[in-house]
Amino acid sequence: MDLGGSVSRNWHDEYSDIELFVFWKGAPTDEERKAPIVELNGNIIDFHPYEEEEWSETYITQGVKLEISNFLTDTINKVIGDVIISYDTDLDKQCIVATVYNGVTLSGDFVINCMKEKVSKYPYELSVAMVKENIFLGNRWTNREALLVRKDWLMLYKVMVAVQTNLMGVLFGLNRQFVHHPAFKWQKHTLSSMEITPKNISNRLESIFLDDPKVSIRELEVIIEEMYELIQRELPQLDLSLVLDKSLFLRPKNEI
Repeated sequence: MDLGGSVSRNWHDEYSDIELFVFWKGAPTDEERKAPIVELNGNIIDFHPYEEEEWSETYITQGVKLEISNFLTDTINKVIGDVIISYDTDLDKQCIVATVYNGVTLSGDFVINCMKEKVSKYPYELSVAMVKENIFLGNRWTNREALLVRKDWLMLYKVMVAVQTNLMGVLFGLNRQFVHHPAFKWQKHTLSSMEITPKNISNRLESIFLDDPKVSIRELEVIIEEMYELIQRELPQLDLSLVLDKSLFLRPKNEI
């Protein structure tokens, strides 16, 4: 059993729940899954059957919410192989690997320590794959000027969120950190743990959603240029010329 989530990283606050990851040799029965809930006089919120290679349940006991994810040990080892050996950039798989890497072992030391050994080194090839996966910011980014002029805020902010999401993916790759949440939760804490970033990146990314949109777009353009400079420094073998041109391109008015 592994303690995961924000608690395992000391990032938790008064809104945090406790995330536990339980690894089973064989498929658990409903009775086995409910046993600790009954023992702790817990109230079940959710109790899900086997879905996408996982059993999960959520319950509250003594005012504390616990989210339990149950996996077969074989499943976890397969996911580790996909990420560490095949360099799979799938975020859900990386989240599982991140839990093994950062998690606090509560029981089953031998099994979990073997898993931790497998994920102890972040592969260089995965770093390259993550950067390549997130380096192109999408065609809608080229419409940013038109969206500003039209005051088409809903679409503009969707584009800004998408671009910032890609930038986070690149940063995880450059810093060789496994993604710990598919939506990049705990962004401030995450960025503070990274060494390879544009200067003052946490406050600058936060300002993107708080400043005037015109200012935000200009700042985002600057951040993108700085990010590509970091990529060229850390992964000089990657040819960024075409990607950089596309990312800084503004679609002409007659094409919008």
